[in-house]
Amino acid sequence: MANHLEGKVIVVTGAAGGFGRLVSQKTAARGARIVACDINAAQLDATVSLIEAEGGEATAIVADVTNRAQMMAMAEAAVAGFGAIDVIVNNAGVMPLAFFADHAAAADAWDRCIDINLKGVLHGIMAVHDQMIEQGRGHVVNVSSIYGNGAVPGSAVYGATKAAVRFLSEALRQESQGQIKVTTIRPTGVPSTGLGEGVINPAALGGILGTGMPEFMEKMGQVFGEDPPAELTDPNSIEYFALAPELLADQIVFAIDQPWGVSISDITVRASGDSYML
Repeated sequence: MANHLEGKVIVVTGAAGGFGRLVSQKTAARGARIVACDINAAQLDATVSLIEAEGGEATAIVADVTNRAQMMAMAEAAVAGFGAIDVIVNNAGVMPLAFFADHAAAADAWDRCIDINLKGVLHGIMAVHDQMIEQGRGHVVNVSSIYGNGAVPGSAVYGATKAAVRFLSEALRQESQGQIKVTTIRPTGVPSTGLGEGVINPAALGGILGTGMPEFMEKMGQVFGEDPPAELTDPNSIEYFALAPELLADQIVFAIDQPWGVSISDITVRASGDSYML
């Protein structure tokens, strides 16, 4: 099969861990040149070291996605180092689920969520836009969420930022047809990435589960228990329950690994047996 990743310069935000690290590693293994971007310098260097140990090519650029000037400087450095930016994966994000009644405890986290999830994606787009237009082609991949599909209790701010990512993506697609491809990734729950550590009120998780929350909690206990059942943990099982991070990363890589004339504009990735309603 053709390898459409070979030689591409790919910027990945949030590359210090989670999906960002996995996507960086997987695309580098296919011959892409990676610009790993994150605010965490130590873990960012670890990502680059992992890529280089596997024979890949990557550079670390410390930048805060909430800071427009830093993101513009990151893009300039990427072009200076590699001569182009073919793809950006706007992956950095946080998930401070909470109810409006939790506002006193959640306010600062909500502000940060808006800054990272919404402004961070906007800054990523702005940083690469002119370079991609000048090149005559580019690809913007924005990580949204099934939470952006509709409002449920406990997800007002987080869901709003992810819905906004969908709006940004679609407007960019319409404005840039024939110049920039745009892909929106909408993952389901991926419990082992650490994203859930930002949840303010655990009860807010129930909004997306509805009456299925007791069954969800029971299965989650089995999946992360001492003897997890194969039917819930084997990706080859139709009852597969909790999507592994590397499987989501594979689908992001798949969306990038296309000819320039083929655009996968919107993709939702779920475990086939998960309990999420959106």
